[in-house]
Amino acid sequence: MDSITHLALGATLGELMLGKQLGKKALAIGAIAQSVPDIDFVAAAWLTPAENLIAHRGFTHSLLFAGMVSLFLALIADRWHRRRHVFLGNWWIFFAVQLCVHLFIDGFNAYGVGWLEPFSHLRFSFNTLFVADPFFSFGVGLASAVLIFLKRHHFHRTRWAILGIGLSAAYLAYSVVNKITIDQSVRSESRLRGFNTNRYFTTPTPLNNWLWYVVVEDQNGFQIGYRSVFDNQLELKLEYFPKNDSLLNRIHDHESLQRLIRFSQGYYTVALVRDTLVFNDLRFGQVGGWQNPRAPFVFHYYLDHPEENTLLIQRGRFAGWNTETVRSLCKRIKGN
Repeated sequence: MDSITHLALGATLGELMLGKQLGKKALAIGAIAQSVPDIDFVAAAWLTPAENLIAHRGFTHSLLFAGMVSLFLALIADRWHRRRHVFLGNWWIFFAVQLCVHLFIDGFNAYGVGWLEPFSHLRFSFNTLFVADPFFSFGVGLASAVLIFLKRHHFHRTRWAILGIGLSAAYLAYSVVNKITIDQSVRSESRLRGFNTNRYFTTPTPLNNWLWYVVVEDQNGFQIGYRSVFDNQLELKLEYFPKNDSLLNRIHDHESLQRLIRFSQGYYTVALVRDTLVFNDLRFGQVGGWQNPRAPFVFHYYLDHPEENTLLIQRGRFAGWNTETVRSLCKRIKGN
C-alpha cells in the first residue's frame, strides 16, 4: 500500500496494542514500525532500475526480515522504555505484528512481495487492492487522525482504534468478494471463448475496487479488457495485444531483460516505438484503458535506452488525467 496508509495503519495498531502503556507515543512508534520494510527504497541510489525492481519488496518484505528486525527493535525499545511497564516479549509481539501486517497488506497489490526471500524468489500478489485505495485507507486514516487529538486517557480511544481497523478490514473482505466475483466471470467467459483459463489475472483500476482490469493469455499474446462488478452485459469486450517476444532475440541474454521477464511473471509484450524496443509489463494496467482500449501501458521499459528508465512503476500512471478521464472512469464503474 501507499506510505500514508501504512503510517495510519501502524499508528492505529500502536494505539490498540500499547496505547494504555505508552499513551500517544504508541501512535508514533507504531507508524514508524509499520514503515520499516519500505526502507528498501534507499537501494535505488546504487541499483539499476531493473535491479531495483527485484530488490523492492524483496528481502525487507520477507518473513525472515520481519522476525530478525522485530527482535532487534524490541531489544532497543526495551532498553529505552524500561520504566513503561512494557516487557521485552510485549515489544517483540508488537513489532512482529506491525511488520507482518505491512507484509500481508502489500501482498494484496499487483507488485508482489517476496515473503520467502532469500530462500525463494517467488512473489506473492493477490491482485485485490490498488496500491492507493482511499476507501481502504479511510478507516485507519480517520481513526489515527482522531486519536492524535483525543486526550491520552479518553475512554473512547480504544473504540476508535477498533473502529478504524474494523472499517479497513471490512473493506478488504469486501474487495476479496469482488475479486472472487470478477475471477469467476472471467473464467466462465474465457472457457466459452476457448481461451486458456490457466493464465489470466485481474486487478483493480486506480483508486477503486469496482472496475477491474482483465488480462487473458492466449498462444501468441494477450486479450485485455475491463469488467465492472456492476456490469449487466455478459460478453467481456477484449482488445488483443501480441506478445512480440521474437523482437527480443538479439538481446535475449541481457541480464536486465531477464530480470524484467522474471519480474513480469511472463505477462509482458514488446513493441518497437520509433526504433526503440519497449518492454511493457501488463500487470500494472494502462493509462486510462477503460477510455481508450489501445492506451499505452503504465509500466514500460526502454530496452535500447536503459538510462531513461526512472520511476518505472509510477511513470505515466496518471498522465493526461483530467475531468473527462475521471468522469469516464466513474461512468465505466457504473456498468454497461
